[in-house]
Amino acid sequence: MLALTRRKGEALVINNDIEITVLEIRGDQVKIGITAPKEVPIYRKEVYIQIENENKAAQNGKGIDALKKLL
Repeated sequence: MLALTRRKGEALVINNDIEITVLEIRGDQVKIGITAPKEVPIYRKEVYIQIENENKAAQNGKGIDALKKLL
């Protein structure tokens, strides 16, 4: 992991086309802005993990059981 220190208004660039800017710092929360091409998916980590778990469950056939319960 690369750890960087940035102040409000400062940014970093990833792969020439993704820019992450520190917008606001309030207590222990940091608001960031992300500029990226539309085809680049951006998720909060907890949402990404949930999507991954649901995809794995669907591949294992558990998704079909969940659909049957709905019907």
